[in-house]
Amino acid sequence: MAVNEKKKTMKLFFTALVQMILVGAQTIFVLRLFWPGIIIGSFGISFIWTYNVKRIAFATIKDRLVYSFGATTGVIIGVSLAHLITTNI
Repeated sequence: MAVNEKKKTMKLFFTALVQMILVGAQTIFVLRLFWPGIIIGSFGISFIWTYNVKRIAFATIKDRLVYSFGATTGVIIGVSLAHLITTNI
């Protein structure tokens, strides 16, 4: 895999990861009515989505799998972090 292709793949993975960290956390924040998290999370999700939608809409199957793996990893991290934040306040 060329360096440029590897960089593109990692960028796709990490944008999905970050977006889903926010989605996972957002779920817990809404459930617990943690307003600062709800506000920050909703803005972040929407902002990152503006980058992801074009990138994944015309992607190859490999890119879609990378994106999905990043999203899966991100939601696990997001829910875990939000749980730690909301149970320790």
